[in-house]
Parts: sequence; structure tokens; C-alpha cells
Amino acid sequence: MSTVEKRTVSLPADQARYMDELVAGGGYASASEVVRAGLRALRERDAAVERWLHDEVAPVYDAMQADPGRAISADQVGAALQAHHAARLKAGRRGA
Repeated sequence: MSTVEKRTVSLPADQARYMDELVAGGGYASASEVVRAGLRALRERDAAVERWLHDEVAPVYDAMQADPGRAISADQVGAALQAHHAARLKAGRRGA
């Protein structure tokens, strides 16, 4: 079993109330359990961001460095987004 290290934390009133509600609601046995769950969620989020950067962002960056001509301008991106949004609005009206 791992050792336990005690910490003292300060929370804004709304976060303290939320923690108390989670414990009172029976979802967690203690405030420490709430904090541990929050830290696990942060660790999972950070790992997901790292995977995304490694698996998706870095390869696109490398491809753009290798062939800068494949880039499109900000104006082209904006026009494509506007067209996509207009098409979705139009489709939404048809489905209403």
C-alpha cells in the first residue's frame, strides 16, 4: 500500500460547498476521496492532451513543415467555416 502524505488546501466557498455536497450525497466517502478523484481526472485529461499532441498535432505540423504549399489561408478557412455553418442552418430549417 502506498504511503499517504497529508496536504492542506484552501478552496473558494463554492468549491468547498460542492465537495461537501458530493460527500453528503454518498458519491464519495470523504473530502480526500473527492480530491483524489479530481486529480485522477486531471491526470487522464493531461494524458489525453499529450496523446492528441503526439498522435495528431505533431504529424500535421511535420507535414506542413515538409510541404508548406499545402497550407490554406485564414480567409479560406473562414470562408469554408461560413459555408459549412450556412449549410447546417439551411439543413436545420428543412428538418424543422
